[in-house]
Amino acid sequence: MKTYLVGGAVRDALLGVPVKDRDWVVTGATPEDMTALGYRPVGRDFPVFLHPDTNEEYALARTERKSGRGYHGFVFHTSPDVTLEQDLARRDLTINAMAQDEDGRIIDPYHGQSDLRKGILRHVSPAFSEDPVRILRVARYATRYAAQGFRIAPETLTLLKQIVSAGEADSLVAERVWNELVDALAEQAPSVFFNVLRECDALAVLLPEVDRLFGVPQPEKHHPEIDTGIHTMMVVDMAAQMNASTEVRFAALCHDLGKGTTDPEILPRHTGHEARGEQLIMQLCRRLSAPRRYLELARLVCLYHTHCHRAGELRPSTLLKVLEAMDAFRRPERLEEFLLACEADSRGRKNFEDADYPQAEIFRRAFHAADRADISDLVAGGAAGPVIQETLKKRRTDAIRQALAE
Repeated sequence: MKTYLVGGAVRDALLGVPVKDRDWVVTGATPEDMTALGYRPVGRDFPVFLHPDTNEEYALARTERKSGRGYHGFVFHTSPDVTLEQDLARRDLTINAMAQDEDGRIIDPYHGQSDLRKGILRHVSPAFSEDPVRILRVARYATRYAAQGFRIAPETLTLLKQIVSAGEADSLVAERVWNELVDALAEQAPSVFFNVLRECDALAVLLPEVDRLFGVPQPEKHHPEIDTGIHTMMVVDMAAQMNASTEVRFAALCHDLGKGTTDPEILPRHTGHEARGEQLIMQLCRRLSAPRRYLELARLVCLYHTHCHRAGELRPSTLLKVLEAMDAFRRPERLEEFLLACEADSRGRKNFEDADYPQAEIFRRAFHAADRADISDLVAGGAAGPVIQETLKKRRTDAIRQALAE
């Protein structure tokens, strides 16, 4: 019985990156051997055990064989005679197919260290093409290590395209797609994730609402980059540079979805894209089982980002209408998320990356003025609900008008 540290922990240690999780593989052992040593079984599909002291996962070395479509279409085999090299062979990329023994020696049968030095994401074996989840994983690794100059090996990109053309991407479960999407959004350059998916033809399958933005023109006066897809990628990356939450980054991704369905006869104008985009966001979030907080912010940004860009032109009553639509008086943090997404949209344009965004301050001034509007006299006097609501709206509108006139 031998124990090896495997996968990401070995990779990250060699890269000098902090190791978050440690996974282990055990060879020469049976499930009975593990339980006799106090390990607690947790695996359903194959034997995985928790260490009695550290709670880290220890899996028996295994091989796998494709038995059907999709992520779950595999048969696993474990026995004491399965070797470490056989176990590593079933992994996705060479940089993830390394192990470290108890003496600190690196076992690297598939040359992962060489690919780490060269910055290459390369598949371990042709079996790579049997698992559609690897489309998402490779795209995410490309995103994570983009700053270090990592690139996907041409032969691996070819396999990714083959997976998609075989229809395997259609079998990916919504929750897995969503989780990988959010993880990618959390990286420094999320656009890499979507560009990789597009390069291997998976974006049209998994996120068709985003894919159809590419090639759609916008007025060059406002968008020197012209292409709506390129603009969307710039906005997502700008939101990441601004250290926005993943909710804001998702809203940045979705803010212009409606432009993908604009009538070609009116291009490059996009009249009514906000309302069309709202429907597409609801469709996308429903399909991927996105949490409600992501849906709500994305809808608000989609519907009102053009209002925010024209904040200096809006009437006080319109400013109040937008604030009420986002429930800002009860959830002021949502206003800040909204403004951050709108600023990312404004700065996510060619030659506008370092531009100021005074519109956000206009909305903040309007909010703080309206929030101070006082109706305690009406409440104390026992006024009816409709009267209170109408008076509050009037006083908030007047407060906004006065604040912006100062």
